[in-house]
Amino acid sequence: MKTVLASREIEIPEGVEAEVNARSIKVTGPRGTLNRDFKHISCNIMKTGNIIRVDLWFATRKQLACVRTICSHIENLFVGVTQGYCYKMRFVYSHFPINVTLSGKNVEIRNFLGEKRVRKVPLSDGVEYVRTADVKDEIQLIGNDIALVSLTAARIQQSTNIRKKDLRKFLDGIYVSEKGPMPKEE
Repeated sequence: MKTVLASREIEIPEGVEAEVNARSIKVTGPRGTLNRDFKHISCNIMKTGNIIRVDLWFATRKQLACVRTICSHIENLFVGVTQGYCYKMRFVYSHFPINVTLSGKNVEIRNFLGEKRVRKVPLSDGVEYVRTADVKDEIQLIGNDIALVSLTAARIQQSTNIRKKDLRKFLDGIYVSEKGPMPKEE
């Protein structure tokens, strides 16, 4: 059965400007500008005043889920240009200390499980690498776009996957310990 009309509204926060043009959204805020394209979903996205409205006509149940997903993506854009996102990653090792450095636009992981191989993970554009000074064996990935920040964190975590060993015993790796928007500065 198809639903005739499914719609949701999002309020644009203060200090943020949004432009909607043919299912592509451009959001500008104090931290910068982000773009997102929703042309792969057949829906109507309109801006009236300080409200963005997403409409989907004659949709099946699976297509209805897209309305809330689009609204969540737009809200993530708003948080990104006002606060930004931070992913904290911790190094876990039992014997061989993991050595992580930044060289150019690549994160280099050395001495993982005592291996000589250097693992290189490229940083996405707009993602900043910070080595935490007060906490031992921790790095932070900071950026405006949640998709790029989380993708970089996932690439770093997956580069330290352990193969051909018992995963219950070999727990070494670099794991996401904390994630979310950056705390508001007062």
